[in-house]
Amino acid sequence: MDRRDFNKHGPAGVLSMVLWPKPFAAKPENLMNKAGNIQSIEAFPMEYRTKGYFKFFTTPLGASGRPAVMIKMTTDTGLVGWGQSVPISTWSYETLETSVIALRNYYVPSLIGHPVEDISGAHRIMDKAIRPGLTTGMPITRAGIDFALFDIIGKSRDQSVVEILGGKAGGALDLSWTVNVRSLDDVEKSVDEGMRLGYKDFNVKVAPDPEYDVQVVKRVRAAAPDAFLWCDANTGYDLDSALTAAPQFADLGVQVFESPMPPSRFRDYQTLAKQGAIDIYMDEGVISPDVLEEFIHLRMLNGLAMKPSRCGGLTSNSRMIDLCLENDLKWVGSGLCDPDISLAASLALYRSFSLPTAAVLNGPQFLSETVLKPAFEVVDGAIALPAGPGLGVEVDENRLQELSLRTVKDWKL
Repeated sequence: MDRRDFNKHGPAGVLSMVLWPKPFAAKPENLMNKAGNIQSIEAFPMEYRTKGYFKFFTTPLGASGRPAVMIKMTTDTGLVGWGQSVPISTWSYETLETSVIALRNYYVPSLIGHPVEDISGAHRIMDKAIRPGLTTGMPITRAGIDFALFDIIGKSRDQSVVEILGGKAGGALDLSWTVNVRSLDDVEKSVDEGMRLGYKDFNVKVAPDPEYDVQVVKRVRAAAPDAFLWCDANTGYDLDSALTAAPQFADLGVQVFESPMPPSRFRDYQTLAKQGAIDIYMDEGVISPDVLEEFIHLRMLNGLAMKPSRCGGLTSNSRMIDLCLENDLKWVGSGLCDPDISLAASLALYRSFSLPTAAVLNGPQFLSETVLKPAFEVVDGAIALPAGPGLGVEVDENRLQELSLRTVKDWKL
C-alpha cells in the first residue's frame, strides 16, 4: 500500500525516594508464583536534558528539560522491574511534583503485597486509591506502575513484553520525524535534518493559525513528496479554524489530522467528522477504553493516536487498539517524547500489534540523555526493539542516581 493511500484504507532520600520500604513476607501459597508479590517500590524523580527546540519543554518557569519519574519495583522473589512515568504540565495536569506525591502517598502503599501477575487487580487498586473523574485518575503516573509490572512478568516467564502481548519479538519500527518550527524559513532545514538521519515520514506540529500552518505543511510536502504526513494540533484549534484547515491539509496529502480541538468539544468533533474532508484522530482526552467507546458511539473520530504513557499503560492501550480494530477505526502510534523505559514500553506495544505506520516516538530526536546501557539508537530512521525478557533494557543505576540527585536539587523536591 502506498503511504499516501493510507486514508483510503483503512525522590525524600538523597539518591532515590524509597516510597514504601516495608518488607513483605512471602506466603507459602505464593512461592509457586515466580513473579511474586510487590515488596517495595522506589521512585527516582529526574529531568532529562534536551536538544533542539520543542515547544512543550517551555513551561511558566521558562525553558525546561523533560521531567520523568523512574520506578524500580522489587518482588518478594527477588525480581526487579522498571517503569517510568512521564508527566509534564504542557501536555497534562500531571507534573513531576504531583506524580511523586501520587506515588508516595496513594498508589505505592496500596500496592504493597499485591501479586504482580494480577495487573487488572493492580489497576482496580489504583482506581480506589485515586478515584477516576470523567476518566482514569493520574493516568501518566500510573503508567509507570503498569510498565514495571509487565517488565517483571516478562522476566519471570523469560519472555519479552512483545510476546506477552501476543506479538513476535525482535525487528525494528520506523519512526516519524517531528517538524516543530518557529518560522517558515526553518521548515526545509528540519526536513533535511530528518532525511539525513534516514527518516522517511514526517509529523508537523500545527495550531493555532491555520493560514500559517498550511504554508508549513506545503513546504514539508514539497520537500518530502512521498512521505506519510501527519498534522498534530494538540487541541490548539477552535472549530472554525479546524474546518478551515482540514480540507487544505487533505489537498496536501495529509493522512492524519490529530487532536484538532479540546476533547470536551463533543459537538465540534461531530461537526468536523461530518465535514469528511480528512480523517480525524483523537489523542488528548481519550485516556481509557470506556471513554473511547463513548466517543466511537458519538461518531467523533475516525482513528486514535495511541500513547501508552498517557493512557495508564499497556493494559489500557492494548484494549483501546482492540476497540479500534473491532470498530473499523484506524490507529497510529505516538508518544509524549518518551525517554528510556517509557519508550521501550511503547515500542513493545506497537510491535505487538504490527503498527502499520511510522511511529511518532521523538524522544531520540529531542532528548540528549539516557539512563540505559546500551542506549536506544536510531539507524536509518528506525529503532530496533531490545532483546531479552521483559522490556529488554538495562538501567545504569549509577547514572540514574546522578540524574535524580541533580533533579531533586534543581527542582527543590
